[in-house]
Amino acid sequence: MVRMVGGKPRPFGADKPKKGQAALLTAAVVGAAAAGGTALGTGGGAASLESGGGSTLKARNSSKESARKGRHEDAMKRLGLKTIKKVVKRELKCAPYAFGQVQQFFVRHPCKALSRMLLAVGDGRGNTVVVTIAWVRMPKAAEARDLRELADRDGTGNIYAVPDALLKRAGVRFTGDHYESRLDGPRLVIAEATSGGGHPDPAVLEDAADVAVEFPAP
Repeated sequence: MVRMVGGKPRPFGADKPKKGQAALLTAAVVGAAAAGGTALGTGGGAASLESGGGSTLKARNSSKESARKGRHEDAMKRLGLKTIKKVVKRELKCAPYAFGQVQQFFVRHPCKALSRMLLAVGDGRGNTVVVTIAWVRMPKAAEARDLRELADRDGTGNIYAVPDALLKRAGVRFTGDHYESRLDGPRLVIAEATSGGGHPDPAVLEDAADVAVEFPAP
């Protein structure tokens, strides 16, 4: 069976978006620390767009290649998106920065390390896309697989995005509609995209999450 997300065919399975999983970007994180340092990135140019607003297959593949090399700004540039802001935070524990059943999982199975990134990118036409990425390193690959199976299911919780005052004022929300995950041995990568302003096309949000999940841990 095949479903359509953002005008693209997507199989049901481990990467199913977690709909109805709304959470304020700046919700209280049960004692979590505030956001880390902020770095402004630069980009430019624009990828060719499909009629539905998403990038072409060639642009997406090129963007993923840059993403796998850790070239965050270039990867988004190839989607036609310019990096406005980037925030990175690293932690030694995961449970304080998660919620729902995912948090309970971390209480029973502590992680080895957690890195989080928050990206705000714009399309030059007044639309902003916000992407949150989390890299969770577990002691064993089997635990990372179990965590992915849990996190990918509807209504099970997730890892909080890095808090950011600017985005808090904008009332940015992550709903789980544009969600991707990837396993890399004992590390699980989770990426999610949402609107940060304007009316970005859902296909663009899906592309942003699809590319961001390829980023290596910072």
